[in-house]
Amino acid sequence: MKKIALAVAAGLVLTATVAQARDNIEIVGSSTVYPFSTTVAEQFSKKSGNPAPKVESTGTGGGFKLFCSGAGIDTPDVTNASRRMKKSEMEDCAKNGVDKVTEVQVGFDGIAIANAKSAADYDLSMKDLFLALAKQVPNDKGELVANPYKSWKEVNPALPDAKIEVLGPPPTSGTRDAFSEMVMEGGCKGVEALDKIHAEYKKLKEEGKADEAKAKEKDHKAACTTMREDGVYIEAGENDNLIVQKLEANAAALGIFGFSFLEQNSDKVKGSKVGGVAPTFETIADGSYPVSRPLFMYVKNAHADQVKGIKEFVAEFTSEEAWGDDGYLADKGLIPMPADLRKTVAAGAAELKPVAADDLK
Repeated sequence: MKKIALAVAAGLVLTATVAQARDNIEIVGSSTVYPFSTTVAEQFSKKSGNPAPKVESTGTGGGFKLFCSGAGIDTPDVTNASRRMKKSEMEDCAKNGVDKVTEVQVGFDGIAIANAKSAADYDLSMKDLFLALAKQVPNDKGELVANPYKSWKEVNPALPDAKIEVLGPPPTSGTRDAFSEMVMEGGCKGVEALDKIHAEYKKLKEEGKADEAKAKEKDHKAACTTMREDGVYIEAGENDNLIVQKLEANAAALGIFGFSFLEQNSDKVKGSKVGGVAPTFETIADGSYPVSRPLFMYVKNAHADQVKGIKEFVAEFTSEEAWGDDGYLADKGLIPMPADLRKTVAAGAAELKPVAADDLK
C-alpha cells in the first residue's frame, strides 16, 4: 500500500508539473505595439510550427502590472510598451521575484495628420488639435462646455478658414490610443481648466485620499481624451484606403493614420506639420516630429527556459525580415530604427541581456 501511495503521490506531482507547463507564449501590454506583436506572432507560428503566442491589449501600464506581478508561469512572459519602463516599475518587478528583464526597443511609432495634395497646408499645434477634437473645451469663464468650434480658424486665427472635419481610427485601434495619449493629452496641458483638475488630483493624492484622487484622475483623462461625437470627428474604421479616397473627394477633411501609409500614398495625400515639423522618416526616427515615440517589448528572462519558443519569438521580432527597412512590420506602420541601432538591440535581445534598474528613470 505504501508503494502504491508513493506512486500516486509521484503521479500527482508529475501531473501538477505538466499542468504548469505552457507551450504558448503569453504577451500583454501596449495597444500601440499590439498589431506589430500579433503580426510577428503569426509569422513565428507559421515558420516554427509552434502555437501562436497569445497577445492581449491591456495598455502599457496595465501590462507592466501584470508582467511584474510574479515570476511564475501563470504570469505573462512578455509585455509590450509604448514608453520605457519606469525605475519604480522595475522595482515592483524585483519585489515580486522578477529579477531579470530584457528590454527590446522594437522601432518607432509615427502618426500622420494628412489631407489631399490639392488642399491647404496645415501647421498644427497639439493644443490646436485638442481644441478642435475634444468633446468638451473651456469657455471664457473656464467652464467645460460642449465643443463649439466649427472651423480651424476659430480654433487658431493662423489656421485656414476651413470646416473642421477629421477622419480617424475607432477606439479599438492602437493608432487611436496613441493619438489620444500623445496629441489629445499633450494638447490639454496648458489649458487652464484642465490643469486645475490635474492639480486637484495631485493634491488629493498627496493627502492620501486615494479613491478621490483616482476619481479626479479619471475625470481629467476623460476630459482630455474624449473625442467629439457631433460629426466633426468621424470614425473611419480600419480601412485606410477608404480614408484616402475620402480625403481626395473632400479637400476640407483631414485624416489620421500611420506614417507608412502616408508614404505609400504620397501621390494623393500630404502630411501636416505638427509643431512646425513635417512627418518624415527622419523626423520620426530622431524624435523631432512630436507625434512619434520609441516602442518596446520586455521579456521575463526566467521564462525563457520554461515556456517554449520565447527566444525564437524574440529572434523573429528582431530579424531584418520583420523590423528592417523593408520588413513586414513597416507595412503595418512601424518606423524602423537605424540599421546600427537595430544591430545593437538585436544582439542584446539574442543574449537576453537584462536591463539595469539604474538605467531607468
